[in-house]
Amino acid sequence: MADDPPADTPGFVGSQACAGCHREQFQAWQGSQHARAMQHATTETVLGDFTGATFSYAGVESRFYRRDGKFFVHTDGPDGRLDEFEIRYTFGVEPLQQYLVEFPDGRLQALSIAWDGRPASAGGQRWFHLYPDEQVGYRDELHWTRPAQNWNFMCADCHSTNLRKGYEAEADRFASSWSEISVGCEACHGPGSNHLQWARGEGETTHKGLALLLDERRGVGWRRTIEQLTASRDTPLRESKEQQVCAQCHSRRSQLAEGYHAGKQLLDHYSPALLESGLYHVDGQQREEVFISASFEQSRMHAAGVTCSDCHEPHGQKLRVQGNALCGQCHSPDYFDSAAHHFHPAGSAGVQCVDCHMPQTTYMVIDPRRDHSLRIPRPDLSVSLGTPNACNDCHKERSAEWAAQAIRRHHPQPAEGNQRFAVAWSAAEKNVPGAAAALARLLTDPAQPALVRASSAARLGAQARHVDRLALRESLGDSSPLVRRAVISSLEWLPAGERGEWLAPLLSDPVRSVRSEAARLLADVPLPQAQKKTFERALGEYEAQLRLNADRAEARSELARLRRRQGREEEAVEQLEAAIRLDALYQPAYLEIADLHRSAGRESQAEAVLRQGLAMRPQGALLHYSLGLGLVRQQRSKEALKHLRHANILAPDDPRYAFALALALQSRFPERALSTVEEALGKNPQDLDLLWLAGVYSLAQGRPDAAAGYADRILAVSPGLPKALALLRNANNRRTGTGIPRR
Repeated sequence: MADDPPADTPGFVGSQACAGCHREQFQAWQGSQHARAMQHATTETVLGDFTGATFSYAGVESRFYRRDGKFFVHTDGPDGRLDEFEIRYTFGVEPLQQYLVEFPDGRLQALSIAWDGRPASAGGQRWFHLYPDEQVGYRDELHWTRPAQNWNFMCADCHSTNLRKGYEAEADRFASSWSEISVGCEACHGPGSNHLQWARGEGETTHKGLALLLDERRGVGWRRTIEQLTASRDTPLRESKEQQVCAQCHSRRSQLAEGYHAGKQLLDHYSPALLESGLYHVDGQQREEVFISASFEQSRMHAAGVTCSDCHEPHGQKLRVQGNALCGQCHSPDYFDSAAHHFHPAGSAGVQCVDCHMPQTTYMVIDPRRDHSLRIPRPDLSVSLGTPNACNDCHKERSAEWAAQAIRRHHPQPAEGNQRFAVAWSAAEKNVPGAAAALARLLTDPAQPALVRASSAARLGAQARHVDRLALRESLGDSSPLVRRAVISSLEWLPAGERGEWLAPLLSDPVRSVRSEAARLLADVPLPQAQKKTFERALGEYEAQLRLNADRAEARSELARLRRRQGREEEAVEQLEAAIRLDALYQPAYLEIADLHRSAGRESQAEAVLRQGLAMRPQGALLHYSLGLGLVRQQRSKEALKHLRHANILAPDDPRYAFALALALQSRFPERALSTVEEALGKNPQDLDLLWLAGVYSLAQGRPDAAAGYADRILAVSPGLPKALALLRNANNRRTGTGIPRR
């Protein structure tokens, strides 16, 4: 639990306390999804059919019913057995509603069978499963009783006000609490006790007793001359107060510390996800459910000073104006809301600004959400990079080439848009020569949004060692804490001495998430005595972050990695074993325990741990791979081959697995070894290790021309690489009959 707050800390008073003075805003809020984000399960709040309705999924028939004024579901529990569970809370309201079950240890778990609240005419008024294309059983990590569906960690902080998770690590139980069950006034405005005192004329008057004045729109106008097509803010936006308040929930992020409210630094409490592969497409379009904020931060609107409440009325959550008139507040309707711009027939979907510039992606089966990066459609990037585009979202029967030509026909010189990083990011994902340098240029380009600079730093990763070190070091002083933190994370490869020299000044950074990340990377670096106190304070903050999330296996693994950096390996094993107790399906813990045993020469114990993991996760490619390598070290090549082959089948796009399999095949099945490498190169054409292996194996099988071709490809990726030059020389010798020189 968090320490008790100081006596003078403002307190939370509840939304009802605001109703007397702010009746209009209060009434609008009462009809909002914020007000109904979470509610006690009652006849007024429950929307689903609990009259004995049944739903079948993955061989389990679940039944929903009422008894004694309470709501129940009869379904499969954590052990797979059918049992009765009471519904304690509703979760959400439109277009779907989920239901929460409370367990004796304080865990609240969200059922994966949800109620479709849409009208029956739209396909609603039915029970449905959130993973309809899978067969999620009780042994699956997505099962409703597993950590992935845990309310206390996954959902609570955004669906209730002033949430305290209250995890008790020793007892492995929760005592979660809140000031208000749903998203109340104080979730956005901060604790209201001082404001009430101000209203009564009793307290101090700074900011009217509010934690933060959300006044960024006050007195501001958007103006344009007759010649301008788009208006400009007459007073530049100096801060991002509103953006930070909204981003506490409308962003994909992890929590570092409890107690955030309006007026505090967001990055002292949260670490927002960057524009990383898997969450976003390579051009920054949303892929997974990312909750808007990072999409908006890429946009030209954000750069121009547009705030969330310029478009959304924050209390009732409705749009301020409907349809194209919303965009017409700033963008000249005479030009933009015309066929000359959108080149679609009047009345068609193509005339709606949002359908072209804010395409939808559907999450949770029935919940379409618009991409707030507000981008210009780029079907030309779909052709070259495979990214989606709004044109083909509607014209599904047409090709991206057709869409690109259509745009060029109407706009011979189409604008690039605000997101100009896709080519560099795509090149980095494919290991194209020069990609690291392109990422470094994005990192140091002040014209790029901070989020793009930070995401470029994160994508550098291990490639950072190949770019200008001066650029990296200077970026540690970037004005954005998001960038500073991302650059720190990209420097794990630095030798200890340089890490100490570069990162020690950041231990006293004004932002907690930056200090903590610096401390993490300095945990194994000897520091001068004068810096130790600062280091201990920052490390304490990092460890507090891990303790806050000690209910999660991933936090236990992170603490284990810290203990390994500190040379405290027994404690590392304890944390990893705790991770497995918390989540027996958590693959990294098995791998890390096995690695500890391996590094100590205990191969048989490493093998036992990996087999334990495979018993829980038989489709774990990395577990098969690690076990295969361990068996190779034990000279049990036949068993090793089985597991390495299984890893490659489970994850055919990962070049590591193909590389290891080819090495294992080479002595007995050289032709299969080469074909394995060549198949993997079709998916990873720039991978240096695969190219080198293909060249060596080609040479060994009497194919010098092919070997020379692979050597040329290696040199194209990494000019001057000695291995490639040697391979090329040997290939030429083989062509001329002079043989392979001895080394």
